[in-house]
Amino acid sequence: MNIFFSSLTRISDLPDVSFSIEPLPKEQWGSGDYVVGEVMTRSSPNARVELRDGRMTDLVRGDRVIGALGVRIATLEVVGDWRAIGGDGRMQALTAAGLLGGVTSMSTEIGPLLELDYEGHVIVDGGKATMADYVVPAPDLPFELPVVMVVGTSMSAGKTTTARILIRILKEMGARVIGAKMTGAGRHRDILAMQDAGADHVFDFVDQGLPSTACSADEYRPACRQLMSRMASVEADVAVIEVGASPVEPYNSDLAIEEITENIRATVLCVADPYAVLGVTSAFEIEPDLVTGVATSTEAGTGLITRLSGFQAVNVLAADSWPVLRNMLERTLQGGSGWGSATG
Repeated sequence: MNIFFSSLTRISDLPDVSFSIEPLPKEQWGSGDYVVGEVMTRSSPNARVELRDGRMTDLVRGDRVIGALGVRIATLEVVGDWRAIGGDGRMQALTAAGLLGGVTSMSTEIGPLLELDYEGHVIVDGGKATMADYVVPAPDLPFELPVVMVVGTSMSAGKTTTARILIRILKEMGARVIGAKMTGAGRHRDILAMQDAGADHVFDFVDQGLPSTACSADEYRPACRQLMSRMASVEADVAVIEVGASPVEPYNSDLAIEEITENIRATVLCVADPYAVLGVTSAFEIEPDLVTGVATSTEAGTGLITRLSGFQAVNVLAADSWPVLRNMLERTLQGGSGWGSATG
């Protein structure tokens, strides 16, 4: 049997322990459960999975994938829920990271998803294995680091690209930097991109046993606070925190912002459409220090954003934007005074 461990298993030791596969009745299922699915899709662009190290690999019919049951509510791609898996056990990979569920809605712009048949739950030491089983409680520490928050008007607005560039500039300024993703649907590549940009430490909600943050506030808030305690336990000067999707989407981004609001020193808003700036800033009362993202790809986009909202807009991928970003960081972080001696 050829089994692939998706990136949502990276917090576990499943590749190194003995486990069995056992079908369980639906009433025993839950979000974050590790399950095994047999690939039913023939070779296609979407017949791929992100592995524990972030690498993508191709799959063929008959391969097995271990992923986690969960929920995704993506405005531009896929909406699905583990509770929507039918009696036939057919499910889809809602993300390449192994977030598994039944699709309820999807964009016509993307091709067929990876189809899998539920084979059973992963059973370790007589019980079902869940993501939560592998979370080691963090000491309760106050989170006091200054935060540069990257937030968007939607998914695919350019948040991770922006976070990566901010981290690079902060490193050039001499800071010890945390890169973190606090909300969204689990993918390993985003946090690895922050690490590749030079972040000294990286964290995301998957570390807290959540396959996505489309969950109840009662489940998300303690996980968020534990994540902040983990960030507080390492030596750093500043945290670049990406809040996935947008604050008004059901990923608990509003709660994440509420938890870190006293630490926020700079807010960078990433937009996919110039008019969306007005939507998010009015709906959530966000006043960004800078606007960037897909909608700033040309001077027409940046000009329209500024005319509509009055906020400064730059394309972070343009070479001449870096001095603007650095000036914004120096201004909002008071020049990074004392960097190199502070601890988290």
